[in-house]
Amino acid sequence: MDDRITLRFLATPQDSTVGGEIVAAGSVLEWIDKAGYACAVGWSAGYCVTAYVGNVHFSRPIAAGNLVQAHARVIHTGRSSMQVLVVIEAADVQTRVYARATHCILVFVAVDSDGRPREVPTWSPRTEEDRLLHENAAGRLEARREIRDAMLAQQYTDAGTTPRTTFRFLAQPAVTNFGGNAHGGTVMRWIEETAFACAASWSSDRAVAVYSGGIHFFQPIRIGHLVELDARLIHTGPHSMHVAVHVRSGPATDPTAMAATTLCMTVFVDRGPDGRALPVRSLDLVSDEDRRLDAHAVDLIAARAALPPLPRL
Repeated sequence: MDDRITLRFLATPQDSTVGGEIVAAGSVLEWIDKAGYACAVGWSAGYCVTAYVGNVHFSRPIAAGNLVQAHARVIHTGRSSMQVLVVIEAADVQTRVYARATHCILVFVAVDSDGRPREVPTWSPRTEEDRLLHENAAGRLEARREIRDAMLAQQYTDAGTTPRTTFRFLAQPAVTNFGGNAHGGTVMRWIEETAFACAASWSSDRAVAVYSGGIHFFQPIRIGHLVELDARLIHTGPHSMHVAVHVRSGPATDPTAMAATTLCMTVFVDRGPDGRALPVRSLDLVSDEDRRLDAHAVDLIAARAALPPLPRL
């Protein structure tokens, strides 16, 4: 049917983390975006842009060499927007028994040749399963806006003293999408890589992402533009590290004209040899900004916990 699609492929060594044991969260985020994008384009019959990716829990590791299935289906539409549910499954090539690795909802906006939003066909539930997913997606709209506004309201200045990592580079033609901009999945991979470097500086190079959410895309990153990703560790739990990442971009000829393009919060754990999360040393909160951002992370944890869980289908 036009409202759903499945991509099937093999996870490769190039998809793995620095240690090479499991597939990196950034690679999984790329797969999620590609499957969701293909589904959104199929439904809207034209070019789309990624607007939001939310609540990606990396609950099961994927090994290089595993077979991967990415299922994507439309579960809600607005005038120009589509909410797409993506489920990632992985299996050993010999057993072919697939197990769910993660799932999340993405929001895509259909745009015309001038980049303006255009109307999409209305999607309506046909089955009881469709109805449950549709109601769940509708119920998340207001909570999602509140989380976005809470994240945008925070100020990140040089008054913060917690660990920080900044990557800066040019957006290369190899990452272009059909609209001539950097692919949304590639931007998410950059975010995970920068956040990993920040988390690893506080723990070890065995740090792995277990959650990525509140990924809001405000404007595209153009090929040839300068890209800057700023990751800051703002909260630690007994076994977790919460890293806020801000992405900015602008013309390479004028680095002062950088504008915000993407915002995200990622949670890491330090993975022990047995795969279990190791204790994490507590973050030193020195300045008022450190304490404010730490409280902000705690508020986001509570807000995410209040979201209605996706039906287990």
